[in-house]
Amino acid sequence: MKLENMTWLEVETYIASRQGVILPTGSIEQHGPIGLIGTDAICAREISWRAADQCGAIVAPELAYAPAPFNMGFPGTVSLSIEVYTELVLQVISSLAHHGLNKIYILNGHGANLAPLREAAGRTNAEVRIRSWWDFESVNALRSEWYGDWEGMHATPSEVSITQHTHRRIEAPDLAAPRKLTQDYIRAHAGDRHGAPEAHRRDFPDGRVGSHSGLARPEHGILLLKSAADALAADYLSFVE
Repeated sequence: MKLENMTWLEVETYIASRQGVILPTGSIEQHGPIGLIGTDAICAREISWRAADQCGAIVAPELAYAPAPFNMGFPGTVSLSIEVYTELVLQVISSLAHHGLNKIYILNGHGANLAPLREAAGRTNAEVRIRSWWDFESVNALRSEWYGDWEGMHATPSEVSITQHTHRRIEAPDLAAPRKLTQDYIRAHAGDRHGAPEAHRRDFPDGRVGSHSGLARPEHGILLLKSAADALAADYLSFVE
């Protein structure tokens, strides 16, 4: 059930017996030469929709605009400040909770969202669970099997595989492997701490951060989407029940 496609009477009926809602969060930012700009939002939304079919949850419209300052050197990226994003999330959560949807499951698709999401959740009386779709063990098993270290940190083959399945595949048969990241770099830049946009584009000129998106396949996307949706549906039910 998509909240934007429901009437208020339908929502009122739902709230009479249930309090849960899934809120997808993503970003609008470059995802390398073959990744769609809306990749993070698309992945969180598509996984949430499929999970809702299994667990009977309402899915709120995804929060697509998010903090992505490091990617502002690439055309198409839209970035919100941490302060604006935190307040936006807080007001969305507060609005949902006001109507009785006070068990809010946030499915995240963008690393830089995590800190402000936790900040917003801590400032509300609603019960909030935050998961990124790659947190699920079954999803990580597939990512590890297919891509290993080439999953990298940004414009990953797993997320590109999902959008290839749900939207379109951009052909780039000669896409070379990017620079491989060290473990020290990964630790230092976890949570999308990638620095100033000019330096970021200089260091990663095609937008990929250690991620060989050329390994992405739409058939991988089918299985990743199913695995993530199955895991989300189970985790959501454990949260609301």
